[in-house]
Amino acid sequence: MAESRSNPLWNFLVGVWRFIRFTNHLVFFIGLLFVLVFFFLALTLGVSASNGVKGAGSLQEKTALVLDLKGNLVEQYTSAPIQRAFAQATGNTDREFQLRDLLSAIAAAKKDPKIDRIVLLTDGFNVAGFAALHELGAALRDFRAGGKQIVAYGAGMEQKQYYLAAQANEVYLDPDGAVLLEGLGRYRLYYREALQDKLGVDVHLFRVGEYKSAAEPYILDAASPASREADLFWMNDLWNRYLGDIASARKLKVEDLTALVMAMPTRVEAVQGDLAKLALDAKLVDALKTPHEVETMLAERGAYDDESDSFRQIGLDAYLAQQLTASSLFSGKAQVAVVVAEGEITDGKQSPGTVGGDSTSELIREAREDDNVKALVLRVNSPGGSVFPSEQIRREIALTKEAGKPVVVSMGNVAASGGYWISMNADRIYADPSTITGSIGIFGLWMSAPRALEKIGVHSDGIGTTPLAGAFDVTRPLDPAAGGLIQSVIDHGYQQFIGKVAQARGSVPEKIDTIARGRVWSGAQAKERGLVDEFGGVREAQLAAAKLAKLAPDSYEVHYVEPQVSAIDQIFLDMSRNARYAGLLRTFGPVPALLGRETTERVQSELSWLDRKGGSPIRAVAHCFCSL
Repeated sequence: MAESRSNPLWNFLVGVWRFIRFTNHLVFFIGLLFVLVFFFLALTLGVSASNGVKGAGSLQEKTALVLDLKGNLVEQYTSAPIQRAFAQATGNTDREFQLRDLLSAIAAAKKDPKIDRIVLLTDGFNVAGFAALHELGAALRDFRAGGKQIVAYGAGMEQKQYYLAAQANEVYLDPDGAVLLEGLGRYRLYYREALQDKLGVDVHLFRVGEYKSAAEPYILDAASPASREADLFWMNDLWNRYLGDIASARKLKVEDLTALVMAMPTRVEAVQGDLAKLALDAKLVDALKTPHEVETMLAERGAYDDESDSFRQIGLDAYLAQQLTASSLFSGKAQVAVVVAEGEITDGKQSPGTVGGDSTSELIREAREDDNVKALVLRVNSPGGSVFPSEQIRREIALTKEAGKPVVVSMGNVAASGGYWISMNADRIYADPSTITGSIGIFGLWMSAPRALEKIGVHSDGIGTTPLAGAFDVTRPLDPAAGGLIQSVIDHGYQQFIGKVAQARGSVPEKIDTIARGRVWSGAQAKERGLVDEFGGVREAQLAAAKLAKLAPDSYEVHYVEPQVSAIDQIFLDMSRNARYAGLLRTFGPVPALLGRETTERVQSELSWLDRKGGSPIRAVAHCFCSL
């Protein structure tokens, strides 16, 4: 019997769905057309850019640079330009700040006679690590050293937010706010019982190094003693350094801060749960003030702006736009190129926020082949990943050095495992004392599920022409010979890793093995062991690269080598920096969703990286799950 196609209800629902789709597309295109026409019309009429500042076409005297840090501090944007434009315009917490932009703005403000202070708003600030936090803190201290004031304010400060606030001359907290210092912790889920006992999945781990603990959660129910020992060693170093920096900034004693954290429940109970009062009593903050009280105070100290009914101020985006307009673009000067390697290292071409073996290599090659580029800085903020793309990038670094262009690595929050692999061949390696690095080791993980299939009455059987045929079929138990093959590959990869480190660092494999074996180190601990050359951030690395290239000060430009932003994306970014257009973008907030490029959470399971490479079932991984 033929299927009936005349169901009136079905036809009605299909018609409604098609109408909704047509309406969505129509609304989007009309909205987009309106935005673009408005933008270009405004440009034609010469509407000046502003950020809520009266007469923002030219910066006025006694202006405060307001750094509202709600968002994530990154080395390189991970979101698309249109997403960033709407996040900036709407104040979305998904907003991203590039460390380089903040450092540039603070350095420019220090020398700018029209900027009299920085107002630091810490609510919503987040950063995945401590090295970038220290670089930003150092920039703020340098600003203060120039004789200008920093005022910090927050409604609630966790310890990374408070670290920045503590660098200010004055720290103010909302009367109903809190400063929460709790120490460093790193806890993971362990799946052995669920996978092996409950589901019947057999997990086989192949590794070299008792400290290479990245895949332990799939074979254990709790951290191994070696993992606990190594993690506590570097985490204590970071925590003690954190307390020392806070104590120095606030003129406190480290012992008092330690006592405060250790006795936090008792101290909170003593002030009847008033966390703001506790912060004030402990001298973590200078006073408790509401936002209105802080705003009034700043208006009295600086200059009152009639148009905004507040103190005279300019935001980060508007200030950066003015600095870009005021500065000369590249004028044939020599360049120190910077290539950012941020995120997991994987194969092929990847978008910013992930290190692609092909895409990152292409950027390094572009810098090497540019006659204006005299030196290269590789900024690494990566926990590692696959071995092959790591080796691809390392080779490009070696070729750049062979071409006569010095290479300096600047390590960010983490440059471990594969992140160290791509770093080791540089002429000089710079790291922050709180950088997480090392983890020189390799592992492989194989899962098979014959017991899981047996639970539902399914069995695997067949025949092959050789003993190896079908050995990597997940429905079959792993043959011991195949397991030995995988371990041999992992052993070879480890020997290759420590051999290359030894060659790059002027050592021998046996000595490198004693500080490798998958063990993680802080930047300070790594320097003591010869894995890092100098302490410093990306600015220090740039200066070192210029010096190695024998470039005189002020004779070169710093140029970030990155994929080009399209014209349409640039239009949206420019609009997001303009207060007049920002309101318009807020009106059209749903547009990105209609466009299909909505902001998505980059939430991944701890095993997602295993699915990123097809082909050979045998894959060596140089990865460190060691971020904070």
